Order: sequence, then structure tokens, then C-alpha cells
Amino acid sequence: MGKGIRTKAVEDLFEAILTLENEEECFKFFEDICTVNELLSIAQRYSVAKMLKDNCTYNEVAAETGASTATISRVNRSLNYGSDGYALVFKRLEEKNK
Repeated sequence: MGKGIRTKAVEDLFEAILTLENEEECFKFFEDICTVNELLSIAQRYSVAKMLKDNCTYNEVAAETGASTATISRVNRSLNYGSDGYALVFKRLEEKNK
């Protein structure tokens, strides 16, 4: 993980998230813990990552998601030089959907 993220508070949060068992529980938890804008921003970044993985252009991603070029660039940097978290999730979802 990135520098400074591995704290007790973050570990506690991840432990709590890992107890969630289904989509409805995720909705309940994240509605309580995040503001609407925070959750929509995270969801937007994930949508950007999926589109970039599928080789969409920045213009296509911006038009579809409403994300700024700065956000798209940041997500692209994470896809290419990050901790491979997106790749892990994409691979697991692909395997699940086979």
C-alpha cells in the first residue's frame, strides 16, 4: 500500500469492511460511513478504471463518467504504477463471472 496508509484506523476499517456479506450490507455500511459525494467519487474512480482497462480513450471516459482529466490521469497512474489493487479486483470479478 501507499506510504502512510497502513495505520491502525485503516486496518480497523478494512477489517469491518471484510465482515460485510452482501451488496445490501455494503449499501447500509457505506451510506453510514461516507457522504454521498465521497461514495460517488469512489464509484466514479472505479468506473474510470474499468473503462481504461477496456482501452477507452480519456475523452470517452470523461464523456461517460463525468470525471475530470486529472481524475482520469490519477486512476491511470494507479492502474499502471500502483499496488495492483484494481488488477486484483478485475481478475477476481472476471473469474467469478465465468
